[in-house]
Amino acid sequence: MTLLVTFFLISIFFSFLCSILEAVLLSITPAYVSIQEKESTRIAGQLAAYKEDIDRPLAAILSLNTAAHTGGAMGVGSQATVLFGNHPIEVFGLAMPIGWEAIIAFVMTLAILIFSEIIPKTLGHNNWEALTPFTVRALSVMCFILAPLVWLLLFSTRNLKKDKDRPVLSRSDFRVMAEIGKESGALEAKEHQIIHNLLRFSAVLVKDIMTPRIVVVSASETTTIGEFHQRHEDLPFSRIPIYKDQSDKITGYVLKDELLLNLVDDNANRQLSEIRRNIIIVHKSMPIPDLLDMFVHKKEHMALVVDEYGGMEGIVTMEDIIETLLGLEIVDESDSAEDMQALARKNWEQRAQRLGIVLPSEDH
Repeated sequence: MTLLVTFFLISIFFSFLCSILEAVLLSITPAYVSIQEKESTRIAGQLAAYKEDIDRPLAAILSLNTAAHTGGAMGVGSQATVLFGNHPIEVFGLAMPIGWEAIIAFVMTLAILIFSEIIPKTLGHNNWEALTPFTVRALSVMCFILAPLVWLLLFSTRNLKKDKDRPVLSRSDFRVMAEIGKESGALEAKEHQIIHNLLRFSAVLVKDIMTPRIVVVSASETTTIGEFHQRHEDLPFSRIPIYKDQSDKITGYVLKDELLLNLVDDNANRQLSEIRRNIIIVHKSMPIPDLLDMFVHKKEHMALVVDEYGGMEGIVTMEDIIETLLGLEIVDESDSAEDMQALARKNWEQRAQRLGIVLPSEDH
């Protein structure tokens, strides 16, 4: 009886250990690994290695777990045969159709299910952060002891693994996590909207958020500073495009602050061309993330939008990009281009009305 109980307890113990290590390992998030690496904790290096090549620790866990189940079943079964033989169980003098071996096998199966599957995996999943240091140390010992077996398993399954370079998290995963965060209260509605917009940022093009040329406020480069100020004393923009000969032949832009400084310095007779700055030229089909990178790299806030023939389409600014990211709805990638442009135009009109560019009754 002592050997039977010993085999049983050893099997349950190692199976319990393997199940809790597996649950903890699979519950560790990439963010937690990054935090450990940034803080240079003792487990950071080994933890990152296990998560990067997770097949190795899993092979060690499954090997030990299988050995515990198989060895325990064999040991308990053999001892049950020695102790009870194949004699059927008698109840009130009647022989039952099952023997003690079957009863013991059923009890062991139930114990494995409860004590080495359900309980340890629940504990590991719910307490993975607290158990991570122990898990890393235990896996180090297991991988060292079972190194030959682990190597053999990995070698035999190397060619069966597909999508080896596939990212752990996809855009859909981040989108679902943002939805869950909003529903649980971890994210505010505005924060959720920003994340939602950011994940769709690359689908929006310059033409979808630009100010169309027909409503661009511009001035001739031969206009004097004084003349322009008299015509646009309350202009809300900080950068004004200027043109040569025709309004669609933009040659640059002037800063409103620099214009006002010249007025203060009694330089009202200077032409706008004298304080002109060069303007970036971008194609209307450029994705917004590329435009943002260009603005940051060149330290600019405005660009001239042109079509495939070089003709002016409109003006786009850093403010358009930021407001698109922070304040406006971005349609899904599956929506049609016409729907996206219609929504972008509607959003632009609302923004233009707030700035006083167009009246609410005007139709564009």
